[in-house]
Amino acid sequence: MFRRIAVLASAALLLSAAPVVADRGGGDPADRVEYVVDEEGLPFDPLDGFEDSERTWGVHKGAGFLIEVPADWNGDLIVWAHGFRGSGTTLTISADEVPLRNYALENGYAWAASSYSKNDYNVSTAVRDTQQLVQLFQREFGKPDLTYLTGASMGGHITAASIEKYPKLYDGAMPVCGVLGDYELFDYFLDFNAAAQQIALGSSTFPVAADYPTTTALDIKAALEAFPGGWPVVLNPDGEALKQLTENRSGGDRPNFDEAWFFWNSFPEFGSGIPGNFLFDLGTGDGTLAGEQIQVLDNSDVFYDTDLVPGPSNPLEVELNSDIVRVERDPNARRSPQSPSPELSGKIKVPVLTMHNLGDLFVPFHMETEYRATVDAAGNGDLLVQRAIRGVGHCGFTQMEYETAFADLAAWVEDGVRPAGDDVGDPAAVAAADFGCAFTDFATPFGHFLATPCP
Repeated sequence: MFRRIAVLASAALLLSAAPVVADRGGGDPADRVEYVVDEEGLPFDPLDGFEDSERTWGVHKGAGFLIEVPADWNGDLIVWAHGFRGSGTTLTISADEVPLRNYALENGYAWAASSYSKNDYNVSTAVRDTQQLVQLFQREFGKPDLTYLTGASMGGHITAASIEKYPKLYDGAMPVCGVLGDYELFDYFLDFNAAAQQIALGSSTFPVAADYPTTTALDIKAALEAFPGGWPVVLNPDGEALKQLTENRSGGDRPNFDEAWFFWNSFPEFGSGIPGNFLFDLGTGDGTLAGEQIQVLDNSDVFYDTDLVPGPSNPLEVELNSDIVRVERDPNARRSPQSPSPELSGKIKVPVLTMHNLGDLFVPFHMETEYRATVDAAGNGDLLVQRAIRGVGHCGFTQMEYETAFADLAAWVEDGVRPAGDDVGDPAAVAAADFGCAFTDFATPFGHFLATPCP
């Protein structure tokens, strides 16, 4: 289904109430789920000053899509890849969530975005759906001179995987707050929860019991605080050990971690309804993704460091690493090219510019260090520029940061001018007091929650 507002506005209003079931096929358990595009949520209004833009929406191969082309189109296209939507069956996409929409129109770019044809953590499907969206754009508007892909969180993983799978389709990429370590993100969830159990309670299990977030997690906090009510600020030595272990596993010694530890263990939750239970709530899964019955987690070769000295350096570390529950990934998890979470190879052929919050403990800064190592190992380090942004949010970027980063990426693609970035691969640089200062926008009021001031 394809609607162009200038021609089919009335039909769009009439048809939008009829749900479209995404076409399913194949043997993937996720294919047996009937996903429905929320067509009523697709139509979008023009921005002030751009009433003459050509706005298009509809359903294409089971995925909702949005396209907008300004009257003074410069010939280039920006494609937006949204993040994780949960495991519900309603597929959504909104123009309001596209962070570069204003910038795109003001600078003559067309933009497009997809709902994808499946929800859940299904990156492979989203990679295909995004490619099909670009092909749809090409058929309707002609092949763009340059096509840029950018996405946040899971959308960052989609972006990175897309440029590897379709290297000739995209000319530049900007994954932000992205899951750039693929399976390493889910291993991090396991690391925190297994270590928290082992340090606090003397034993650890995986998978955890159903009451883990509401009962066991509370016991863990009580065992790690210096006095009742002290969690997460006033910790006993075991609590400090878990805190340091979490810093190590989430990106290493770096500025803004103390604020991040306080925030993520005080306010957010992810299903339990208990404020500050976020990291514990992430430990309740069974290790499978997107309905597949393949266990993807692995900590079989992880050494859990509770201080800044590499290797076993204290009795707690020795006991912890000896006794903690060990989990091994199903050997088939990385073999399927259609795995929901495709492994990144670092084989990139176009410029890539990333951004990541130092205090993000949902998709942690560790994703950036992993991606740097992967891309460098593939011999493509010159094509990757990374920027650290202070703040404790997940995808907590100001409009200025988004627009500056994209403008720098576009200049790199068009003129060959490689922009500046942070040395993510050097632990000493990451640990420096001024790390994350070069590209953080402190001028925007309330731009970054709990961002550590720069020296």
